[in-house]
Amino acid sequence: MTGPEEPRRGEDIVEDARAEIAAMAKEGLRHPSTKPVLTGAAAGAVAGALLPVVSLPLGLIIGAGFMFYKRLRP
Repeated sequence: MTGPEEPRRGEDIVEDARAEIAAMAKEGLRHPSTKPVLTGAAAGAVAGALLPVVSLPLGLIIGAGFMFYKRLRP
């Protein structure tokens, strides 16, 4: 049970993600989450190109998704 001073982690991840995506779209590269998410996408794309099972677009999506999640829930 969480008290009023404790953050509610995991309960509002959809709302947090929606707000973060909207802020990233509005501020572009000036937003602090944009560059790490793009870096994760690039790393995932490289991994997707090197691994035989994962394709380039799938690696890009997985890399960006992982970094985005880490920005929401560190």
